[in-house]
Amino acid sequence: MTSAFVSDAERTSGHTHVLLITTGSVASVKAPLIVEELLRYANVKVEVVATTPSLAFYDAGSIRRLGVRVWTDEDEWPAAYKIGDPILHIELRRWADTVLVAPCSANTLSKIAHGACDNLATSLMRALAPATPTYVFPAMNTLMYEHPLTAEHLRVVRDVVKYHVVGPVGKLLACGDTGIGAMTEWRDVVQVVVDSFNLTRSG
Repeated sequence: MTSAFVSDAERTSGHTHVLLITTGSVASVKAPLIVEELLRYANVKVEVVATTPSLAFYDAGSIRRLGVRVWTDEDEWPAAYKIGDPILHIELRRWADTVLVAPCSANTLSKIAHGACDNLATSLMRALAPATPTYVFPAMNTLMYEHPLTAEHLRVVRDVVKYHVVGPVGKLLACGDTGIGAMTEWRDVVQVVVDSFNLTRSG
């Protein structure tokens, strides 16, 4: 992308600005469905931040065709950047009324818990204002979820960083295992935003 993203120019009065972050879990395949459903509600704007691994699971073009931008690490520091230019992860966090990390892989969960800032998504999350409602939807293999470090990472995310953790749920996973670890059903991800902002359907 070549044009700079500036929050003040991109925010629309009376609208709900939803930032969806996708990470390297197979549940990222649901991202286009989440975006399409959010756009069925009145006065909703959506931006997507995709980690590089998440793009193995969906075509960013399917979201861009809905009129929604998909931002990646390559957009963060353009070659022409100079001091004083807008910084993408800061402008996106200023823009967002709410942030959904759906899905949140074990890797990204660990990064959030440790405060890592090694890509656009984690830099944005480290820069979020505490007042921004942020929802994390874990998605990983059952044994990864049951690993002792996962419980510690979730504790930090919930109790220290104060994000809302939703799920995971039990089902047959993409890897063939059955157990806890699947992302909350994608319609329920959307419903979190609908309920939080009292959204109504368009038309």
